[in-house]
Formats: sequence, C-alpha cells, structure tokens
Amino acid sequence: MDFIATIGDSSLYNFHSHTEFCDGRAQMEAFAREAVRCGFTHYGFTPHSPIPIQSPCNMRRDDVPRFLSEVNRIKKEYGDSCRFYAGMEIDYLGDEWGPAHPYFSTLPLDYSIGSVHFIPSQEGEYIDIDGHFDSFRRKMQQYFHEDIHYVVETFYRQSHRMLDAGGFDILGHLDKIGHNASHYHPGIEDESWYTHLLNDYLDHVIASGVTVEINTKAYVDHNGRLFPASRYIPRLRAAGVPIIVNSDAHVPALINASREVGLHILL
Repeated sequence: MDFIATIGDSSLYNFHSHTEFCDGRAQMEAFAREAVRCGFTHYGFTPHSPIPIQSPCNMRRDDVPRFLSEVNRIKKEYGDSCRFYAGMEIDYLGDEWGPAHPYFSTLPLDYSIGSVHFIPSQEGEYIDIDGHFDSFRRKMQQYFHEDIHYVVETFYRQSHRMLDAGGFDILGHLDKIGHNASHYHPGIEDESWYTHLLNDYLDHVIASGVTVEINTKAYVDHNGRLFPASRYIPRLRAAGVPIIVNSDAHVPALINASREVGLHILL
C-alpha cells in the first residue's frame, strides 16, 4: 500500500490505533465517530496481533473475525465521510512468528505495521520490554540480569531480522527501546555503542524502502519524545524514506495527539 499516494495532500489521517480488541480503552465505534468529527480523511485500526505466547495486550486469534467484521461495518456506515482500514500491528517474535508468517497473509488486511515489543531473555523466554518504565525496571531485574546492553542489542538484532523477513507495510516506532533504556540508564542514547546500533539499523531501514512512521504517542507525557527520535528524522527524509505521522492512539480523544509536531518536521 502506497500510503503517501493514498493520503495525498491530507494531513488528517492516522494509521496506528488500538481499541477494545487489544489494549485500547474504547470501542472502535468511538474512534470512528471521533475521526469523522475531526474531519479525518483516512483512519486505520491496528490491534496488536495474536501471538503464540500469553499477553494481556494482544488480541486473541478467535477475535480476529469479529474485528474484521466490525471494520467492514464501520466502512459501510461512515465510509462516505472517512476512509477506514483494517490493519494490524504485528509482533515479531523471531523466525517462528512475525509479519511474514503465513497466517497473516490469509487475513484480508489493508495493511500491517511491523513492530518489536518482545525480545528473548538470556534464557530464551520472550518478554515484553514496552510499556511503563516501572514494569521495565522490574523485568530488567527479573528476566534480564540488569544487563541493559543485552536488552538494547537484542532489540536491534530482532529489528534487523524483522526487516529482513518483511511482510509488513509500516515500520512501527523503530527506536522504541530508547525510551525505557534512557530511564534505566540516563544518557544511553548518546553513548557511542548505542548510536552505532541505531545508525546501522537506519542504514538497513533506508535500504529496505519500507514506510516509516513518526510515532507521536509519547510526545506530551515524555518531554517531547518521538519515535524515531527527532534527531534522526532528517536523515530518513534526506534518503527519501516514505514517512507518515501516526498517533498510536489508545483513546479516541488522542487520535490526533501531537501529530502536528511530526507533520511540521516534514514540511
């Protein structure tokens, strides 16, 4: 899906949002009504995909048909005012599960986002390293032996592997680990080993041709944080990487939250 061509000159779009089907805090109907009320031209629903391990944040596989049916209902009811899309944010869990898994090609999705939220511990157990810092800090002790280098290096290693495997249209919050890692180890994103890892990944992203999102979810609550960090966006732009601005909304009131910041960077 060519998102840049799809949205044209419109700035009122969002291709990353979460509803009652995963960890969102409102029903799809409420998001659809808010998108129409705000004059959005394009809006995508992207529940966290089913995964083969336990997770309270991911949708159940049994709920996928109901999700797709609800998107189709919304398209019919509100389609004259806004174009709605059935998407999915698909978690990469290694060679056995990710956006390239055959299961996802059987679904009538309009597009998908590829994201890394889970990484294997040193013992091989997949652990969610996203979410609130208090949870991350506990997991650093419980699962990762307080080894922040291992966590960061594994996040980017998994990210490279997901990019190689493909099967998705948008790369989600490509440097998300930097947020919790910076709370755990202040200044880590300025250290040479970290910047080397990220720059190496950006080279891979640029070569892949995938569409990258500027994710604005954390901007207000976390001191102007964007994903990717704002310092790296000019490099992606200069390389001609297709970029869109998503809010990663979990409540209807935030479907356009801080998107003007990302859009301004793209001017």
